[in-house]
Amino acid sequence: MFSRLRATMQAVFTPLARVLMRRGVSPDAVTIAGTVVVTGLALGLLPTGHLFLGALLIGVFALFDSLDGVLARMSGRSGPWGAFLDSTLDRISDGAVFAGIALWFLRHTEGTVQAWGVGVTLACLVLGGVVPYARARAESVGADAHVGIAERSDRLVIALAPTAFVQFGLPVVVLVVVLGLLAAASLVTVAQRVQAVHRQVVVHGAGTPGAESPRG
Repeated sequence: MFSRLRATMQAVFTPLARVLMRRGVSPDAVTIAGTVVVTGLALGLLPTGHLFLGALLIGVFALFDSLDGVLARMSGRSGPWGAFLDSTLDRISDGAVFAGIALWFLRHTEGTVQAWGVGVTLACLVLGGVVPYARARAESVGADAHVGIAERSDRLVIALAPTAFVQFGLPVVVLVVVLGLLAAASLVTVAQRVQAVHRQVVVHGAGTPGAESPRG
């Protein structure tokens, strides 16, 4: 859904990427800096109750996720390494966001709301890591698992929007319900990707010979 904005953001970031390229800034530096900033904001602002400011700033920096890719293409430095680094560090920043929300539940709520809030947030964290892993593992066996209803940008927006407005009176239970639905959507996405790979590799016999490693 929100990933469709990527092409628009790439066009917007082209002038900034030109400036960074002229100054000798590498795409890797942009990727690492973005991860450090988002992780710091998530763990510094969300657990301390600065939900709106934290969600707003994280959302702004999340929009810059495609800047490193634009810079890499412009400087002729795009390739497997950049894709690997970007995907790996995305897992760190995503984990920090949901860890920050879970810590907020632990520090600012109690009782049933706290238990459910922490539970569904941790479910989002775990399943949010399985979603990209399933796609990467599919590609390693020669299959395509670019399917699903809960991609990374979708998950972040859906999680951060209600989090931000809790500070202005949105009932916490609404946040719990939204996170629960997000966890369910992530689980459905995992199932969709498993089904897609099964159909390609087992049913139709696709895949790269010898690419599959032993289970366990």
